Amino acid sequence: MLAVSTLTAGYTGPAVPANAGRVAAPRMESVADFKGLAKDLNPLLGFWDPLNLAEWDYFGQGPDAFRGFLRHAEIKHGRIAMAGFVGYCAQANGLRWPGELNSPWLPAPGLTPPEQWDALSFEAKLQIIGFIGVLEIYSEHSVYLEKQGEKHYMRGGTPGFYPKFDDGFAHPVPIKSLFDPFGFLPKLTPEKKASKLAMEINNGRLAMLGIFGFVSAAKIPGSVPALSFIPPYSGDFMAPFEGDFTATITGPLFPNGPPHFFG
Repeated sequence: MLAVSTLTAGYTGPAVPANAGRVAAPRMESVADFKGLAKDLNPLLGFWDPLNLAEWDYFGQGPDAFRGFLRHAEIKHGRIAMAGFVGYCAQANGLRWPGELNSPWLPAPGLTPPEQWDALSFEAKLQIIGFIGVLEIYSEHSVYLEKQGEKHYMRGGTPGFYPKFDDGFAHPVPIKSLFDPFGFLPKLTPEKKASKLAMEINNGRLAMLGIFGFVSAAKIPGSVPALSFIPPYSGDFMAPFEGDFTATITGPLFPNGPPHFFG
């Protein structure tokens, strides 16, 4: 298990104060907080930090800020991994949206999940990554955090908190809360909320290991015996734009080949 996976503590969830106009008081987690929750999440392993990351000052803003960064990173990547794990299973079993998807923008049926990404056009990949970038920028912006009574996670804010979409941001959206679109959280008791958020952390850790298991089994057949049924993948997971950029600039942009900037 990755060391960073044990470095999440005191996660109180993305609750928004009733008085959203007032900025929440900072609450920076200590190493003792980390150790306490680590023991609650995994009594067998407990607090395991061989690199002593909990006391690093990687960004030069103090170890408290870096602990906030680590905790937010684990929560966020755990959520992404859970979605990716379910998505991989669905796509690998041929589950697709209804309608014709065989177009220049979307891959044809019959491909494995990593092959589906490779089959996307360069423009489609840019659109996906650009959309993710917009969501990232919004979640980090102090203006939208402070409007909802929060601070940045490296300034004492709640790790894992994602602000509701502001009416003045870009354009109106039907879903105001990306994290809790159906409004379940306010109905939970504090005890139930703490229990579910602890479950989320553990499930996120398991999903991170699971998605890497899929990737390993596809790239190195036999490396994960329990996943030997996964079809092999001949591409490169670390080169998401392999062949795309060259094909684009040597096509409509530069018919005679890419320009040489350095002689």
